[in-house]
Amino acid sequence: MAELFRLDGKVAVVTGGGQGIGEAICQRLSAAGAKVGVFDMSADNASRVAKAIDGVPLIGDLTKEADLDRIFREITTKIGPVDILVNNAGVASRKGRDVPIWESDREDWEFVFNINVTGLVLCCKAVLPGMIERRYGRIVNIASIAGKEGNPKMGPYSASKAAVIALTKSMSKELVGKGDICVNSVSPAVIQTPILDQLSPEQIKMMLSKIPLGRTGKPEEVAALVHFLSSADCSFTTGFCFDISGGRATY
Repeated sequence: MAELFRLDGKVAVVTGGGQGIGEAICQRLSAAGAKVGVFDMSADNASRVAKAIDGVPLIGDLTKEADLDRIFREITTKIGPVDILVNNAGVASRKGRDVPIWESDREDWEFVFNINVTGLVLCCKAVLPGMIERRYGRIVNIASIAGKEGNPKMGPYSASKAAVIALTKSMSKELVGKGDICVNSVSPAVIQTPILDQLSPEQIKMMLSKIPLGRTGKPEEVAALVHFLSSADCSFTTGFCFDISGGRATY
């Protein structure tokens, strides 16, 4: 039997690929044979990860369409059209702004939604015409358990990740009949990554208290799930949200 979940000959782009979950996903997809574009705002992080996996660093702001036009032209020119898009880039809050709704301000909401939702949509728009033309593609959106259950003092983040889950379901239905194109999402609970630096210790303690396994998840554990969803073997699953939450959610 051929080795399962191989990605030989596939081109992948991972947003927020320069650290944390994104870095682990880049490493996993590369090890499975994919050519990986490491998309990050930090040139140092993108270059470091790309060098380690023989990938392509892609530096830019995913909320700016001019940057996206340049980046997706660059990846297509250097290694080919995108077969796999992992929308991993995201923020939890404006630093130090885990506050109740009545203390939030417009800037809190716009900051989080511009990256977590608008940036994701713009990246999908950049790759979907090509996927439809070639009648193949995999999109994996990194959501959060907060998008299903809602975390207190994390209104913008919780709402943005609920939007990611709903967009996943909507896109998957729009793509029916346009080839072997699957769109799925993943909802982690607390994963040990630099994004936790945006939250207070009290907020992190509250979230950990809800996880039956009693620990944070590892980026590599999320990457393993994303690997399957990025593969040709994932051909009859689309529009779904997979939890990776240490037992916090069982639905």
